[in-house]
Amino acid sequence: MAEINEQARRHSAAHLMARAVQNVFEGVQVDIGPATDAGFYYDFDLEHRISPEDFPKIEAEIARLIALDEPFVRKVVTREECAKMLEGQKYKLERLADIPEGEDISTYTVGDYVEMCRGPHVEHSAQIGVVKLTRVAGSYYRGDEKNKMLQRVYGIVAKDQAELDAIIAREEEAKKRDHRVLGKQLKLFTITEQVGPGLAHWLPRGARVRVAIEEYWRRRHYEAGYEIVYTPHVGKSNLWETSGHLSFYKDGMFPVMHVQEGDGNDAYIQDYYVKPMNCPFHIQCYQFEKRSYRDLPVRYAELGTVYRYEKDGVRHGLFRVRGFTQDDAHIFCTPEQIVQEIKDTVEFAKNMLGKFGFHDIQAYLSTKPAKAVGDPARWEQATQSLRDALDQEGMKYEVDEGGGAFYGPKIDMKIKDALGRPWQLGTVQFDFNLPERFNLTYVGADGKDHQPYMVHRALLGSIERFFGILIEHYAGAFPLWLAPEQVRVLPVSDKALDYAKKVQAQLRAAGFRVDVDSSAEKLGAKIREATLQKLPYQVVVGPRDEAAGTVSVRSRADGDLGAMAVDAFVGLLRGEIEKES
Repeated sequence: MAEINEQARRHSAAHLMARAVQNVFEGVQVDIGPATDAGFYYDFDLEHRISPEDFPKIEAEIARLIALDEPFVRKVVTREECAKMLEGQKYKLERLADIPEGEDISTYTVGDYVEMCRGPHVEHSAQIGVVKLTRVAGSYYRGDEKNKMLQRVYGIVAKDQAELDAIIAREEEAKKRDHRVLGKQLKLFTITEQVGPGLAHWLPRGARVRVAIEEYWRRRHYEAGYEIVYTPHVGKSNLWETSGHLSFYKDGMFPVMHVQEGDGNDAYIQDYYVKPMNCPFHIQCYQFEKRSYRDLPVRYAELGTVYRYEKDGVRHGLFRVRGFTQDDAHIFCTPEQIVQEIKDTVEFAKNMLGKFGFHDIQAYLSTKPAKAVGDPARWEQATQSLRDALDQEGMKYEVDEGGGAFYGPKIDMKIKDALGRPWQLGTVQFDFNLPERFNLTYVGADGKDHQPYMVHRALLGSIERFFGILIEHYAGAFPLWLAPEQVRVLPVSDKALDYAKKVQAQLRAAGFRVDVDSSAEKLGAKIREATLQKLPYQVVVGPRDEAAGTVSVRSRADGDLGAMAVDAFVGLLRGEIEKES
């Protein structure tokens, strides 16, 4: 039998869950139910408040429907036919009204359940396998808090019970690695209601990791020929009108700020917006002076903090916040330079992600959509340059035909963490739109003005989201070079405290992040606390160590390493960091 596509399996399971919920409860209105990278969900509106106690009876009904082994039948219908099929389902009818006139409307029917859907689906319900519901949460209709809160039920699906057990075990491990839990336990970050939802505070320990990430990031960018810039956090409304953000992205921006400019009779009100993107500001840097083809490529990079109005129901720890710092860069180059620039960028991304322990990278090439701006010849050259770069780098990639943005093709890069979960991080995005909107030029070899190619590029995505991924990938046990506290010095008693601080000073002078546990706790309690904090190294010091000028070393990975001179311990630490490079 042919291998079942996992997205089709998950999508089909969502349909059967919706059907099962309608069979189990009365008066159920359904909205949407897509497949996700980990499973599926469906949004419901019903009087009964679904809880985990309801899951067994819903699962039993799903199992019964799967056992019927009914076919999923696709049919293209007219708008009127679809409306009749969905009669009584108000959310579905509203979604139907969103479909442009003249566009095909496809439906899938399984048994007595019909759904307006593009697919894909399995051929028969028995191909779905085994389904388990995992949680229920609130979700505003269309993601708008002004609309009604629906009930979103999540589930997972597997081909058999053994695979399901493995998925459940992985889910349990994921709960232990939840960055929100570990972030609190390890004192890395906090988000408070008093300041506002989705606005993260990096606590001292988390900030140490961020500094390590940023220092490495800056060094590598300078080595790769980028210039680092810093740009404002707000801009006048006409900037965002020119860029098109106020036309295409206003719902994702924070509300306007009305600011009085000038004095007396010359006073006027100017509108400002906090920036959701860095690109218009990098364009201002490019336009600071006249450019020649000899000056290109120009590569600007910035750890630029941006603000987006993420609504209730989509915010999630550090993964989806309202204020975050983008690992952002923009490349301005000639058409002749573009292939090499893309190749260098892909290689840069591979090396950068590898440093953080991510070596399994899957690329996705998104091509020209039906509605697009820019010269078709440019689109072809841009898309081919992306293909060439991926081929030359030997990267695995899939093609998403028509999946590019209206302003250019792109490469998205996904990594897999320690649990095998995919995360999209890097992106290389062509843009034919902004160079035209801002009238970007350079003087070519022919003495005439030409429009440069512009590439948006990120390697890590947002620093906040990347940090959350790192926390979960390493379960909080960061490698030595990233650990917020690389070494903790544990004096056996107050008599050894002065020596502990002397050792701390020596290690700090050598460039390491070191703290001393000066609490009144007994040594056993100090060791337990350091272990819970997942520290790479603990060194115990007492009067004998002071007399010998040594420290007793305990390694997170290798246990008790015995006594050694401080200089020898420094050499051990440096050797481990070199291996991590």
